[in-house]
Amino acid sequence: MDFTNKNVLITGGTTGIGLATAKEFIKAGANVWITGRNSENLEKAANEINSQKLKTIVSDTANLSDLSLLEKAFAENNAPLDVLFLNAGIARFSSIEDVTEADFDAQFNTNVKGHFFTLQKLLPHLTEGSSVIFTSSTVATASNLGSSIYSATKGALNKIAQIAANELAGRKIRVNIVSPGPVSTPGLHNAVPEEAKEYLAGATAMQRLGDSSEIAKTVLFLASENASFITGTELLADGGYINYALK
Repeated sequence: MDFTNKNVLITGGTTGIGLATAKEFIKAGANVWITGRNSENLEKAANEINSQKLKTIVSDTANLSDLSLLEKAFAENNAPLDVLFLNAGIARFSSIEDVTEADFDAQFNTNVKGHFFTLQKLLPHLTEGSSVIFTSSTVATASNLGSSIYSATKGALNKIAQIAANELAGRKIRVNIVSPGPVSTPGLHNAVPEEAKEYLAGATAMQRLGDSSEIAKTVLFLASENASFITGTELLADGGYINYALK
């Protein structure tokens, strides 16, 4: 998959799936912008990637003022946007009786509102024939205990992506969703205890956690010309997690 001289913007690109995807796009020849909430994490990511094709922008997806600054920073490059990967996200797990308003707002602000308005702000920069990809999750399909708010954010995100695919079809912009199953990322390790990770690995047909690089390669496929007839689609990259639950 060749992305030579293509311009790619990844939100939440400092760790996990976002970082792995930035690496894969750069390997494929793209110019890549990644966002993160603080300069320290962006600097760590930049040092790890170590490429002149990478640019970093401090931007908190949950903050609409930051999104305006993100749009301005990208516009200063006078570059068309070929791929927008809306990947930033947070997860907090607790039972319905224990969810706080702060937990609710934090997840919806980052996982839903942030993605919606990032897309809106960057729409003028997306080229005809460009690709938009949302990171969702298998939790949008499953009904896991303790995941009510996180699951609801991903369900909302899927519907936004599907409608965006229809609204942007006239510009030949493809909009798709990648829904990872349990993947070994800093986000997962920070969100659930060790025994939960073992359970999640055993809940997949592959009997293991996924790797960020596997999701990254899925994103590149959806962004590439190899997926030129795919839009409005959710691609499950879940190690068979959803199907295995039906066994």
